[in-house]
Amino acid sequence: MERSTEFLSNIDLVVGPRGHRRWPDAVKAQIVAETLVEGASVDAVARRYDMRANHLSEWRRMAREGKLVLPALAEEPSFAALIVREDVDMAPEPAQLSPLDLICGAVTVRLDARTSAARIAEIARALNAPS
Repeated sequence: MERSTEFLSNIDLVVGPRGHRRWPDAVKAQIVAETLVEGASVDAVARRYDMRANHLSEWRRMAREGKLVLPALAEEPSFAALIVREDVDMAPEPAQLSPLDLICGAVTVRLDARTSAARIAEIARALNAPS
């Protein structure tokens, strides 16, 4: 398996006098994200980057605790099939819209689902206004 260290040449990876590497947070996050891909293992990813698995596990802990922000994982887009038919005479009926309930303490205000966002905001402010 090839090592994925090609991008490391473009970063500020600091190697100390004893050979210890200091990884920028962005690189740590990218490497941790690789361990979250289905079928990936911490050991395999650590080997790819020539590092110890326990070190990578520490970065994963940091990510879980919110101390390391991970990049958004790229998901493959999924598409629905589109069928174009010219022989259909009637348009489908619009779906029934459910009413919207604003609840503030013991007060419930039921609004039509087509109520504008601005009007909903006005009513919510009025419900929360000190009396």
